[in-house]
Order: sequence, then C-alpha cells, then structure tokens
Amino acid sequence: MISFEAIPIAAAQNLRRKTNRSKLRVAGRENGRAMTREKSKRRTPEASGVTKRATKSDKEDLYNTDFATLSLEQRIGVVIKRRRLEANLTLAELSAGADLSSAMLSRIENGMAKASLDALERLAGAVGIGLGDLFKETESKQASAQLVKRDEQMEVVRVGTKYGHTYRLLAYDRGPTKLFEPFFIQMDKKSESYPRFSHPGTEFIYMLQGRMEYRFGDKTYLVEPGDAFTFSGEVVHGPEKLLDEKIRFLAIIIYQS
Repeated sequence: MISFEAIPIAAAQNLRRKTNRSKLRVAGRENGRAMTREKSKRRTPEASGVTKRATKSDKEDLYNTDFATLSLEQRIGVVIKRRRLEANLTLAELSAGADLSSAMLSRIENGMAKASLDALERLAGAVGIGLGDLFKETESKQASAQLVKRDEQMEVVRVGTKYGHTYRLLAYDRGPTKLFEPFFIQMDKKSESYPRFSHPGTEFIYMLQGRMEYRFGDKTYLVEPGDAFTFSGEVVHGPEKLLDEKIRFLAIIIYQS
C-alpha cells in the first residue's frame, strides 16, 4: 500500500540533491575560471598592465644585441624597448602614451608585428625622439677589432725619415674612410735638423721617453715623459729641440669624419 505522505518527502529530497549538484557545478566553473585568470596573469604580466620595472641586466642585454642578425622589425622592436627602459616606463605606460594596446606594443617590441608609420611616430614621440632618430638607431653596426703584433707593425716613410726618425704605424685597417693614424715615433740627438708638419685634423702626442721642446706655430712647449699634448694639425708644428739622447712618443692624427 502506497503512502501518499511519502511522495512530497521524496520529491523534496530529490530537489535538494539536484540543487546541491548544481551548486557544485557552478562552484567548479568559478574555480576553473579563477585558476585560468591566475595562470594568465603569471604567464603575461605585461598584458594585464601590471608590469615590473626593468632590471640593469635587462638593459645590458638590449645594448649587447647584435643588429646584424636581426630583421628590420626586430631592430625596431629592440630600439623601442631600449628607449622605454631608459625612460623607466612599463609596457602599459608607454602603450597608453602612444595610444596602443599593451598586447600590440609587446608584439612590436618582440619583432612579431609590423607597426604602421603612424604608430611608430607615436611611439617615438612618447619616448622623446623623432621618427628619423628611431630609424637611425636601427641601422646595423658591425663592430670590429684589430690586434697588430709588434713584428707586424709597418715602418712607414714620412717627412722625418730622411732625418733618421723612425715611424711605426700601429693600425692600418680602417675601412674606406681614414679616421685616424696612430704612430710610434723614435728619434735621437744625431738628427741635425727637425722637420715641420702641417695636415688636416687634430694631433695627439703622448711622451714615453726623453724630453723635447715642441714647436706649435710661434710657440714652443716643453714635453716630458707622461705629458699629453693635443693641437690642431693645420698649424705648422714639429720638434724644436731634443733635450735627451733618445726620444720616444706616441702620435695620433685624428681626422674629421
């Protein structure tokens, strides 16, 4: 025999079970969304606008980047990021100043997106440079070094050679434009006369050994070991008198680039 009083009790129990299951499903979905948001923040902190300040190491890495191996978009990105870090701006701050999204700026800085000229002009203005300066900084610069061993240094002929002076050229691979000429010069009192020179650019002398009086125009200067003497190469100049038996010095002629 069926009890009519048991029917509403059973229905109520079923309703409670369904409600509890529904609450658990909702709670599960909320927890899942919260975990996704947290992972997203950890993965891309800059996209949320909460960007950490750059460290000294970050800036040094950018300055050590070899542009020769990068595409134009990548070089532009490096320059923009370098300028942003120099200004101590976060990704969110610069993107707001240039009217771009943080995500777009991040892609530009990483060389993953081509920015329009209008966007680049706004970015350049936001970091305090012109668009032309931005492109100039993207030019690939190939660094080079040269070691000239003692026995590889070339002895060259100059005006003073006929007076017994020795000139050794210390560097010679300077590319298509002559920027400077460094010499190691030796002379002694056996020289009966001293030549005069006049040439473009600036000359720098560093005295290594001995003392001499050096003429520059209508003046003479006493140059001793450890002294540094800089003057315009276009004014007539040269040794006036050797005060010690042996004289040795470095002379570097620097030309206008």
